[in-house]
Amino acid sequence: MKILIIGSKGFIGSHCVDYFKNKAFDVYRADVNQSLEKNTYKIERQNSDFSQPFKDHQFDVCINASGSAHVGFSFENPSQDFELNVVNVQKILVAIRDYNENCKFINFSSAAVYGNPQVLPIVENSICKPLSPYGFHKLQSELLLTEYHKFFGLNTCSLRVFSAYGPRLKKQLFWDLYQKALHNNVVSLFGTGKETRDFIYIDDLLTIIDLVIENSPFHGTIYNVASNLETTINEAAQIFIKEFSLEKKVTFNGEAKIGDPNNWVADMKKLNNYGFQPQFNLSLGLKKYIEWLKKSE
Repeated sequence: MKILIIGSKGFIGSHCVDYFKNKAFDVYRADVNQSLEKNTYKIERQNSDFSQPFKDHQFDVCINASGSAHVGFSFENPSQDFELNVVNVQKILVAIRDYNENCKFINFSSAAVYGNPQVLPIVENSICKPLSPYGFHKLQSELLLTEYHKFFGLNTCSLRVFSAYGPRLKKQLFWDLYQKALHNNVVSLFGTGKETRDFIYIDDLLTIIDLVIENSPFHGTIYNVASNLETTINEAAQIFIKEFSLEKKVTFNGEAKIGDPNNWVADMKKLNNYGFQPQFNLSLGLKKYIEWLKKSE
């Protein structure tokens, strides 16, 4: 099976490359960063064009792991966030429509589309009320996938990723904890610590992608990508500190970070029906993440 991974140098994209190479897929890559690796396409940061890979090859699957995944950035640079998360998705869809119409297209969306849900766990048909430009832009990208399936017959699906973590991730909660703990005995975080998230380790996320490729109808279909386990930020921080064997104190400043939701936990029935069961709880996943952090020091 021939697969194209766009954003192949990023956190999720690089893991996709390794995972599908190990499954003996014929893996091609596309990224804004220059590479001498075989079967790799360079995508320009400005006025990007995604046509060439699809002109050169007929892919069975294309995974788009590119774009911005930073809520704060979307407030500071809403136009650039829109280009990365909406315009580029539309360009990829046009390239597939024009040159590779049978390709299955998977785009990474985000749980940020939900905002603060009224009911937990969050199901895929819950009302979407994003709290940030980033969340709105991810929702717009999903609508594009629905549009190109409905009007052009493309095979599309969106993965609403909740709080993914693992080796190579250098942002978000656990990376922030690590950086602060290196230099301070008291680590201060935003919020109250009572906010909740649904964390998913990268290996479980990769399993989900594989199941989606094999089972999804690709009718503009949407899936939650999480573990169906609700964890407070304080609990997550304490597990991290314990697993790292750090004698540090974690405090919370009580300030809500702009664009951040209060409580998240995903309903995973759609993917459970495909056979998905998470293999990593937070403790085990953080052990592996911390092993990587220590090797990277």
